[in-house]
Amino acid sequence: MKTEHVMIALSIAAALATLPSITQASASNQALAGINTAEAPRVTQTVDNRVTSSLSNTHLAFVSHTTPTAAVDDAMPMNHMQLILRPSASRAVALQALIAAQHDPSSAKFHQWITPEEFGTTFGVVDGDIAAVKSWLIAQGFTVNGVYPNKTQIDFSGTAGQVRQAFHTQENRYVVNHENHVANAGDISVPAALSGVIVGVAGLNDFRPQPLHKAQVAQFDHGKNKFMIKPSSTAGTPGHLAVNFVGGSRGLAPYDMQTIYNTSSLYTSGLTGTGINIAVVEDADMDVTDWPNFVSTFGLGGYGGTFKQYQPQLTPTTGNCTDPGGATPDEESLETVLDSEYSTAMAPGANIWVATCSDLDSNNFFGGVYTAADNLINNSSAAGRPNIISASYGYGEGFTDSASKTAIDLMWAQADAEGISVFVSSGDSGSNPSFNGSIINGVGIDANSFATSPNDTAVGGTDTADVLDGTTSKYFNSSYNAVYGSAKSYVPELTWNESCGNVLAAQKLVGLSALQFCKNALIYDPYGEYVTSESGSGGPSSVDAKPSWQRIVYGAPKDQSRDLPDVSLFGGSYGGYTWAILCSGAYPCTPNFVDPVYLIGGTSLSAPMFAGIQALIDQGLSQAGLSANQGNAAPTLYELARNEYGAPTGKSPSTLAGCNSSNGTSGTSKCVFHNITTGGNSTQCIQIAEFAQTTPDCYFYGTIQNFLQAYGPTKVGLTATSTSKYNANTAAFSAGPGWSFANGLGSVNAGNLLSAWKKFVNAP
Repeated sequence: MKTEHVMIALSIAAALATLPSITQASASNQALAGINTAEAPRVTQTVDNRVTSSLSNTHLAFVSHTTPTAAVDDAMPMNHMQLILRPSASRAVALQALIAAQHDPSSAKFHQWITPEEFGTTFGVVDGDIAAVKSWLIAQGFTVNGVYPNKTQIDFSGTAGQVRQAFHTQENRYVVNHENHVANAGDISVPAALSGVIVGVAGLNDFRPQPLHKAQVAQFDHGKNKFMIKPSSTAGTPGHLAVNFVGGSRGLAPYDMQTIYNTSSLYTSGLTGTGINIAVVEDADMDVTDWPNFVSTFGLGGYGGTFKQYQPQLTPTTGNCTDPGGATPDEESLETVLDSEYSTAMAPGANIWVATCSDLDSNNFFGGVYTAADNLINNSSAAGRPNIISASYGYGEGFTDSASKTAIDLMWAQADAEGISVFVSSGDSGSNPSFNGSIINGVGIDANSFATSPNDTAVGGTDTADVLDGTTSKYFNSSYNAVYGSAKSYVPELTWNESCGNVLAAQKLVGLSALQFCKNALIYDPYGEYVTSESGSGGPSSVDAKPSWQRIVYGAPKDQSRDLPDVSLFGGSYGGYTWAILCSGAYPCTPNFVDPVYLIGGTSLSAPMFAGIQALIDQGLSQAGLSANQGNAAPTLYELARNEYGAPTGKSPSTLAGCNSSNGTSGTSKCVFHNITTGGNSTQCIQIAEFAQTTPDCYFYGTIQNFLQAYGPTKVGLTATSTSKYNANTAAFSAGPGWSFANGLGSVNAGNLLSAWKKFVNAP
């Protein structure tokens, strides 16, 4: 052991000796002028494997309360782990100062974007420290596949035995929610000399966030002019539709989305997203015939949009992105289909890049989705980096280890500094995004860790209010046009919420409060088969601090957290009445829908649609002589919302009330935002006695004696910030004037958004 220690120390010393002691950032780019981040390496002591430091929160906390089924064999390969490096505090501050200036129209650095290499040299970890860490990894027997240009991550591979010896943590097998998983049992430790520059390792567990959508197969009934959802055997499972509207369901086409959010007015002036590249990042392929089928069916072929599906690589390649497969009709990912088609629905002239990487190549928490985004952002060629990224996956911060969360935040900050606009779905299960398709239990309020970075824009979900309001004939024609659309105009919206916590449904259907509606449901649903948490998500981050731009608008909570969502678009409907139409390989769209199709919803629909709207904004600004890249959209969106909703204090402008979504077409035609004040995303939550665990942030209103006829006595409640009372102030969370956890700033009128954006950036 003594000899091994000496050899490690000598190899690292040799690596350090070949490097300058000070690293000076390049100032060739105007954005970096005046920024001096020169610093000496922080690894100054001999690296001794016998002197270690534990890195906190580098394992999943809930694993500590789960009994492993077995230890992982030492020989198990662990490929393409990411060692996440920690830039110095001064460099982190300098980065945030630059990004703020890049979004400030009065700054000389406004829209002066940087490259991945400039990011790494100026804001990453200095070369001497990287060399020290690389040498140590190699000395432990790992293969270093490459250092990313951002100089904040090292891609490396090895075995479970090497991980155990080097990082002092055991990889175990666990069964969680009836699924087999691998995870490290405890926090990792590294040599104390390196602990100041290492955050942790992303890739020590295989828990994966799920795509944020919900789909049903439906057959169009020409006699009823509705889609009839095909029944499926769901007995003994939660989440049945609380109310099945008679007469079928409505399928929204691209024409409807374009009409409701007023992108169609921009097409007439030639703004269709032409020249703008939208990347949707995925971990599975789609049937490439779907997209042209969608474009042809809905009359989008004349706009010149393009499509490609590929695996983004680094130069030189690390080999961490291979084809995940699934390009056949029976294997394709509906998530990938949805993202590609509905970004096109809003920006029919844009170039759609379907960037896919296999989860099997990347052990990091977000798998192929993270790798695809990361490789795009770090592409050495400007032509290989998109203008916009849409990511429709998520999991709560409470289920994300610190290394993975840091890696996500660093990635989105880099994208922002490069001018890439990132849109992330906020989630599909109310105040905790980790329960799409199931019910919140065992945990409390949380937010999507993929979206809580201050450098991306989180998109929540809305529902059209016409069905519950009984105003469908006012906003929709009774028959479809040539491209299967029927919307007449903007339609009032409420928060998408499929549970009995939907306040508008409770009021309109039975004349009760949501709480009483839920209590009454226990009589008709004795086994809890209709209990659900399905809803657009929102909530405060427990990791990321509130950015300054999120404090400036009416309704912003007075907390210190990055709060979600930022904006919202259509995500789904109460009772499963309204969906978006999808053209898939298994169910392609046929003329007049003589064959079945998928109907789909979720914030996985909302995020790519907003990405499409951003493409229209980008093209419009480019035609005005400005950069086609806008970086994170959120800072500008909040500035524009302050003009419409007012500041957190002081007298509110008349437009706060005038732009209320409930006004519909009356008075909102000049608004940038539709302020959604109806509903909320307080959904059902449960506490199963058999599991001997508590569910915080849940107001329990009753008990199901044998939940799903299998789990025995189970408390059922509504998500709330109080466990002793439930009302509009304690529901988690209610919609309201200005910003809210239910829908952020609300939805947008794309035509008015472009006009206001151009004015904000002083575009002609």
